[in-house]
Amino acid sequence: MTNSIKLLIFSFTVFSTCVVAQQKKTITTTKTKEFISIDGELNEKSWENIDIATNFVSLEPKNGTPIPEEFKTEVKVLYSDDAIYIGAKLYDPNPSQILKELVERDEIGTSDFFGIFINGYNDGQQEFRFFVTAANGQIDTNFTSSDGEDGSWNAIWESNAKITDFGYVIEMKIPYAALRFPEQDKQTWGINFFREVRRERQKYTWSPIDNKIGAISQQAGLLTGIENIKTPTRLFLIPYSSFYLSGSDTKKTKGELKGGLDIKYGINDAFTLDAILVPDFGQTKFDNVVLNLGPFEQQFNENRPFFTEGTDIFNKGNLLYSRRIGQTPDLNINIAENESIINYPGAINLLNALKISGRDKDGLGIGFLNAITEKTMATVSNDDNDETRQIEVSPLTNYNVTVFDQRFNQNSSVTFINTNVTRNGSFRDANVTGLLFDLNDKSNKYNLSGGLKSSSINDTENSNGINASVYLAEKNGKFRYSFGGDYVSKDFDNNDLGINFRTNYYSVYNDANYRILNPNSIFNTFRISLASYFEFYKPTNQIQSSNFNMNLNSTNKKNHYFGGGLNFNPFKNYNYYEPRVADRYFVNPENAGGYFYFSSNYNNKFAVDFNPYITHVLNENRYEAGVNISPRYRFNDKFSLVYSFDYFKQKNDIGFIDLVNDDIIFARRDRDTYTNSITSKFSISSVMNFNLSVRHYWALAENNQINTLNTDGSLTPNYTYTTNKNSNFSTWNLDLSYSWWFAPGSQMSVLYRNNAATFDRTINKNFNSNFSNLFEDNLNHVLSISVRYFIDYNQAKNWIRKG
Repeated sequence: MTNSIKLLIFSFTVFSTCVVAQQKKTITTTKTKEFISIDGELNEKSWENIDIATNFVSLEPKNGTPIPEEFKTEVKVLYSDDAIYIGAKLYDPNPSQILKELVERDEIGTSDFFGIFINGYNDGQQEFRFFVTAANGQIDTNFTSSDGEDGSWNAIWESNAKITDFGYVIEMKIPYAALRFPEQDKQTWGINFFREVRRERQKYTWSPIDNKIGAISQQAGLLTGIENIKTPTRLFLIPYSSFYLSGSDTKKTKGELKGGLDIKYGINDAFTLDAILVPDFGQTKFDNVVLNLGPFEQQFNENRPFFTEGTDIFNKGNLLYSRRIGQTPDLNINIAENESIINYPGAINLLNALKISGRDKDGLGIGFLNAITEKTMATVSNDDNDETRQIEVSPLTNYNVTVFDQRFNQNSSVTFINTNVTRNGSFRDANVTGLLFDLNDKSNKYNLSGGLKSSSINDTENSNGINASVYLAEKNGKFRYSFGGDYVSKDFDNNDLGINFRTNYYSVYNDANYRILNPNSIFNTFRISLASYFEFYKPTNQIQSSNFNMNLNSTNKKNHYFGGGLNFNPFKNYNYYEPRVADRYFVNPENAGGYFYFSSNYNNKFAVDFNPYITHVLNENRYEAGVNISPRYRFNDKFSLVYSFDYFKQKNDIGFIDLVNDDIIFARRDRDTYTNSITSKFSISSVMNFNLSVRHYWALAENNQINTLNTDGSLTPNYTYTTNKNSNFSTWNLDLSYSWWFAPGSQMSVLYRNNAATFDRTINKNFNSNFSNLFEDNLNHVLSISVRYFIDYNQAKNWIRKG
């Protein structure tokens, strides 16, 4: 979700008992039986002579001040037997200056926009938020007071925006199937309206939001007047069909046809079932793979829609890393000394998956996710006679996540979460359980949070471990502070369905910061913080990670973002992970560094991001430094282009390269990393877009000195090791896509993708030759066409009746 909406999220809270609560604003809606055309005209008679929500108040930067008269905003609400309608007139003294960039769905771009926040239970806990830009772009989010906004949530609704001689008009139709509310004859909903004047960077709400209190959802107004509506049957079917044409310089082109079905079913007014049958993730974004020479795996973003949409409740306690589902596992595979694996699968097919999620009127959130992956084989070859055989690398596997999250007092919660991986046969099984808490006092000044997690692994050797944490913060006013601590036992392991790199340690950390709550003569926003972090290896109590840092973030009066920071580590750190051998460590010396960033106002057609950074190891000729430069240009409301260049230099970096008998081999090396990327979009309309994404990544690691790691963590030169462990890695990805939302919830997409990657041990610092070599017999091509059609049971029922 874009930064414009993220800026709306504040700390969740309730009013202090010493604060006199203001009477909530109220708007009364009127029922209509007239057909309302969603055309941005508001010319039906039903819009006449009904209650108006007006007198908006500044949210930021001048919190609490009335909206200027020239930006007057008027909102009306109607309802029918199947939907709620919103009509908004947004006045502007210069309609020609209204920003209205066309972008994809769920993106705001550089646009003015209007939003409505709806809480059918009026409990201050969960809101469904719907935004429309001046270019008629749609954005929808699911907001909870504990987790903020979930921008992956999508609903099916209608909107229209029209520029006028007085400003612009927004008209919306939100079916009840997109909302949650109790079965009552008379409804009272929590409601708020939001507006941003983008060129002024001014944000306003109808019901005032006090930024010293936060808790936007608990400061909403009231919507009354809705009577005798019924909760609709929420059954949606999304069949899809895809065709893939793939080939490469060395493989014959082949075609493949796929089809499947997604199902969404509202079990009741609070809970929803999502299921995918015969999944197809062929059009997901590519992964930004890097040259990874460290001891830990690279973590990738989740790009598969099923695992990103509406999954906020499953992310409690950081126990779920959904990329594990369908990822080839690193299991114990027994092969003979004269055998080698010649064909190892890159991924495992997902057979089906379902999830149940929601939150009832009593604040109980329930999440249940289950996925099954198929049995997968690899090919093993006998090195003596070239005979091959099949070996099972992943059995039929069931992945499960269960969550119960009980909210109380509107701003506190207790959560139970369990993740389980069960593999067929004698393979490894894993179970992880967590009990979490997030407690706030009535004034929302103090927060106490944390939890206890335990893991149980059934493998050749069974193991059990624990992970405990506690965090205390004062989070009101200009001065704020926090401190906390973690303890992770040696055998804590949640890596079958989660991701965790470090164990067997305890840590303590704190933070103190100062911020302005309203603009001053220089800054619109300003924050400075001081923080420290210490992590200790439990068996020896040695420091394995530490840092002191100071950070500044601000926005000036022209809405340019800039900031920077300094970091200092005055202690030797004992790295127990880089050696790849238990209880061995490498001593990292003291270091210091800093960074700076500048991001010019994206409202301007031309903008640039600039971020240099450096860290220097004290008393050694060893450092790492880099710079990111990213200019962008918006040619018009339809076409924009962003280029990004990142260069990262590591001089005399030290790291593991090999294990020879009992000797751990380290190298002192120079590393250079270049990343060039281009993203561009051309939008024909708010529902039809072309997108281009290109990334070229090139990384070199040249070993200058070979060393043997000593038992005291120091290094001794090694003159006998001669194996070439240099690295030259390059990768290329290009995605060119066309997307057309031809009906609500229904989409056709066309994607052309090519990619290539090379890796060798020869250091060649000539960019041109490395780049050209990347495309010699390495380029893979895929052209795919996918059509998804959204079927609402209620509409289909009417079609059948008419038929």
